[in-house]
Amino acid sequence: MKYHAIDRELFIANRAKFTAQMKPNSVAIFNSNDIYPVSADSTLPFAQHRDIFYLSGADQEESILLLFPDAPYAHLREILFLRETNEHIAIWEGEKLTKERAFEVSGIRNIVWLQDFQKTLKEVMTYADTMYINTNEHYRSAVETQTREDRFIKWWKETYPAHKVEKSNPILQRLRSVKENQELALMQTACDITEKGFRRILNFVKPGVMEYEIEAEFAHEFLRNRSKGFAYTPIIASGANANVLHYIENNQECKAGDLLLLDVGAEYANYSSDLSRTIPVSGRFTDRQRAVYNAVLKVKNEATQLLVPGTLWKEYHVEVGKIMTSELLGLGLLDKADVQNEDPAWPAYKKYFMHGTSHHLGLDTHDYGLLHEPMQPNMVFTVEPGIYIPAEGFGIRLEDDVVIQASGAPFNLMRNIPIEAAEIESLMNGE
Repeated sequence: MKYHAIDRELFIANRAKFTAQMKPNSVAIFNSNDIYPVSADSTLPFAQHRDIFYLSGADQEESILLLFPDAPYAHLREILFLRETNEHIAIWEGEKLTKERAFEVSGIRNIVWLQDFQKTLKEVMTYADTMYINTNEHYRSAVETQTREDRFIKWWKETYPAHKVEKSNPILQRLRSVKENQELALMQTACDITEKGFRRILNFVKPGVMEYEIEAEFAHEFLRNRSKGFAYTPIIASGANANVLHYIENNQECKAGDLLLLDVGAEYANYSSDLSRTIPVSGRFTDRQRAVYNAVLKVKNEATQLLVPGTLWKEYHVEVGKIMTSELLGLGLLDKADVQNEDPAWPAYKKYFMHGTSHHLGLDTHDYGLLHEPMQPNMVFTVEPGIYIPAEGFGIRLEDDVVIQASGAPFNLMRNIPIEAAEIESLMNGE
């Protein structure tokens, strides 16, 4: 891994939190992700399943974590199964976790080679009454591919039909949404790497530069700072491209007078950052661009103040909608009749700001978190309002990542990344 070693105490604590929520005499299994094929012998780069990483720190393929806190024998209470490594694998694929190294990473003492998984599980299931299976129940999930976890669940249900079934996901949704201080430090590192990328491109962007050249500058800066790269597919959208919310082609020329919307974030140690900034290709905002920009910034700043313990996500978005409506009236994009005659199910402001303002952030860019439950300290949210005006050929989105505090306004992990229009202009013009 490119990232510095993570103190295993984080994973020990995470497992303790999870097992404390398990029912008596139950087992939980977590599988690594597959390495996905492309064609012939080509594969996509491996990305670890965030749940097994969260609970063990194991960051390699063909890994399984078993938790059985009520096991009658101590060696069965925590087991990490790994693919057996050898000299041949080390030569052709690189070093894999040894049993000794796996203990150092995870704090799990019983490391067993994967070839003994089914034999070990058979013994475990004779003692256990219940199995926690790890289904994907994220509100944005839309997975068509059968995962390694899916295959295990199907096999387990067929092999052990008499056992009770519970779900790991509701426990993990709550646990993973509230960050430990060590996790916040890793996310701060991801945000700091993103800052370096953004400052780099402020000196690079000018008329005639291609969107993909800007993407390359970010990638260069991210990789040289121990990131694997982008936490999600980057959006480098100049001019009217900014009005396509998930524009990822990044293949157009940046033209004089246009705005450039950047939605880019580095990952670090599997943790995400998520940044949006909008900058003038020519280094100066027009009066109209600046007016809309400052309106978006005002909405972002006021929305941020609402992210406090006890806030409900749905009610928060209603309040942000009111703030945005006021700004759109001030810009002349809406009039009072638009607001008076609006459909409550799709308010007038949605014509120019059609997406949500905030989502959980962490090991996933759209991280775990139960949106119907009140916000808590140490949850991390994005704040990302935007105004999109196709008729005027530009769109503006601004986004920071913030940590909810026990009292007061949230802490901004991106506080050092330039956002004021005047500062961006100054940096772009070497002033």
